[in-house]
Amino acid sequence: MENNVLVSEEQALGTDQLLKLTALVYLKEALVAQEYETCQELIDTAKKVGVNTGDISAVIADYLNADNPGRQRGNRLRS
Repeated sequence: MENNVLVSEEQALGTDQLLKLTALVYLKEALVAQEYETCQELIDTAKKVGVNTGDISAVIADYLNADNPGRQRGNRLRS
């Protein structure tokens, strides 16, 4: 049986990078599914595996700026 290589060794992600990426994907999926009660736990886990707060903020900002169906924009009073 022949093994097909999807990425070269140079392009392969290390375990740490894969964990960080997975944590961010789970956070994004929770936001899209509107499972907000799990977001803090996912953020805490992401930080534990080494995701920096800038990357977490970027995922949240992307979600807030996207036109996600079902998500309602909050009304903010400005003075």
